[in-house]
Amino acid sequence: MNALNLLMSQIRKVIFDNFNDVDTRFNNDQVLELLKRDEAFDQTITIDDLESQFVKIEDDGLVRCIAQNFTTKWFKLYEKMEQLNCSSCNGVVFLGNDESKICYNDECGATL
Repeated sequence: MNALNLLMSQIRKVIFDNFNDVDTRFNNDQVLELLKRDEAFDQTITIDDLESQFVKIEDDGLVRCIAQNFTTKWFKLYEKMEQLNCSSCNGVVFLGNDESKICYNDECGATL
């Protein structure tokens, strides 16, 4: 899994583990803070480095932006997320119920 796919998977897992409720609001700073608790996570990554990842999860239909203040963006899920296992790449995938059931690992792209 390349670095961008790994980062997307880590972000989605944090959202799944901590904010998987359509009534819960969360922001990109909270997600980064939770990511940085993992010692294996690249501690040099900043909120600006994650901007394209959050744009992607918005474009994919997982979250909607409900407010923004400078670099802090507040989100809510459209639908609860589910954890799926990709039988093609053996990866764990975290998707919203309304998202396309396609592995987001660029090297895979299998239908789940």
